[in-house]
Amino acid sequence: MADKVRRVEYYYVPVPDRPGEGLKVLSTLKNAGVLLLAIHAFPTGGGRAQLDLVPEDAKKFTQAAQGAGLTLTGPKRAFLITGDDRVGATAEHGKKLADAKINITALTALGAGSGRYGMIVWVAPADYEKAAAALGA
Repeated sequence: MADKVRRVEYYYVPVPDRPGEGLKVLSTLKNAGVLLLAIHAFPTGGGRAQLDLVPEDAKKFTQAAQGAGLTLTGPKRAFLITGDDRVGATAEHGKKLADAKINITALTALGAGSGRYGMIVWVAPADYEKAAAALGA
C-alpha cells in the first residue's frame, strides 16, 4: 500500500522545562476530547520547552486551548506521512525533497508497530507548496 502524505497544521505551546508541565497541556486537551495526530516536544533553553501539537480537528483544539488559557502560536504547516514500515521508508521521502532542492527543517519518524510507521516533516514556509508537490500531498 502506498504511503499517505497529509498536509497538516500544527500549533506550538511554550511551557516551563520542568516535570509535569507538558502533562498539564496534554491533560487539558484530553479532557476536552481533542485527538492529536502528533506531538513533538523539545527544550528551547533558558528553562523553557516547546510542544508542537498536530490536532485532528483544529477548531476543537484551538477552542480547548484558548479556554484553558494556553498561549498558542500557529497555525503552522508540516506534513504527516504514514505507511507500511519498510527499510528506507523515510529515506524515500527525503530523496523526493532533496531532488526538489528542498531542505528539511526537522523530521521525526518512528515505527508504530504492527508493520506501520509514521513521520512528521517540517520545511521552510517558502518551500511548503513545492514540497507538497514533491511529496504528492
